[in-house]
Amino acid sequence: MTTAPHLFQPLSLRGISTRNRVVISPMCQYSAHEGHIDDWHMVHLGRFAIGGAGIVFTEATAVQKQGRITHGCPGLWTDSQIPGHARIAQFALRNGAIPAIQLGHAGRKGGMQRPWYGNGALNETDILRGDMPWTPVGPSALPVADGWPVPHELSRTEISELIEDYAAAAGRALAAGYKIAEVHGAHGYLVHSFLSPLSNRRTDEYGGSLSGRMRLALEIAERVRAVWPDDLPLFFRTSAVDGTPEGWSLNDTVVLAGELKHIGVDVMDCSSSGIAGAATASGGQKRQPGFQVGYAERVRKEADMKTMAVGLITHPQQAEAILAQGRADLIAIGREALVDPNWALNAARELGHDGQYETWPQQAGWWLAVRQKTSDLYRPGTADPES
Repeated sequence: MTTAPHLFQPLSLRGISTRNRVVISPMCQYSAHEGHIDDWHMVHLGRFAIGGAGIVFTEATAVQKQGRITHGCPGLWTDSQIPGHARIAQFALRNGAIPAIQLGHAGRKGGMQRPWYGNGALNETDILRGDMPWTPVGPSALPVADGWPVPHELSRTEISELIEDYAAAAGRALAAGYKIAEVHGAHGYLVHSFLSPLSNRRTDEYGGSLSGRMRLALEIAERVRAVWPDDLPLFFRTSAVDGTPEGWSLNDTVVLAGELKHIGVDVMDCSSSGIAGAATASGGQKRQPGFQVGYAERVRKEADMKTMAVGLITHPQQAEAILAQGRADLIAIGREALVDPNWALNAARELGHDGQYETWPQQAGWWLAVRQKTSDLYRPGTADPES
């Protein structure tokens, strides 16, 4: 019996098993209405489920209304937002994918423009459009950059309320049918801003030393883990480095991973940067294929923890090599999936795992299998079959 490529071997995580190692990374759509997701999200995420991915993540979902990145970002701060999420989760399950959700808070990046309007702080033009600004929050009263609003420094009482709001949102995610929850601790948003010494200048128990700056992340993860059932996995997304010597480092990430593992986090999702500027800013790193894989590899080895690699992983052979070399356990695909929503299905064929469209949805697979019998007739440059 031929062994399946590593990319198409199941992975057991607590009480669930993925059909493969392909994960659709959370990708903001900026298209929600007052935190409610709609048909756009259903089609956007549903196509990845029928496209063969093993896990499909819903985008960063705010645990508080003021925790949205933009006016178009979704939330789970109220029960009325559950039904929209439930449609997506159930569709994914019916089509063989594990539905997952990323829970987060934008922090001092809250109230940004949608990217197509500039991806900066809200201005007068946005206000005329109806996108009213709100006061962002953070560990300290330090703006993201010049020209951005100064955030309100969270009090201890507000931090306690925030942690409970994460737990409440996790409960709503569970009610919606999600099987994986991820705490968003990356890209300059609230949890990351507490971790980084560049943005956290607190002198109380939530600042100062590494243990102090990690406190919020650990308390949120612990509280979410208490709500999330023992048979379902919990992920944590990290910006493994800030990209500057004075900032959060990979050594810090390894320490954090060990603490999270002790709490009950199952997978470290290893991204990077974003502490200032756009979430996808590389922080001085050269963006090249697989440029963040080394972070996942080191956390996996030194923290003895499952990891997910993300960042310019575009080709099946590249993804397969990362897994085969033991550098990560899961492969997250983002923008490449926007180009090809069937990335996982096409990767299976390219790696010789599916020659007859067996892994495709039956509604499409049987058509394509029939066409394949006469595929030479459809190739560019071949003779007209009727000539």
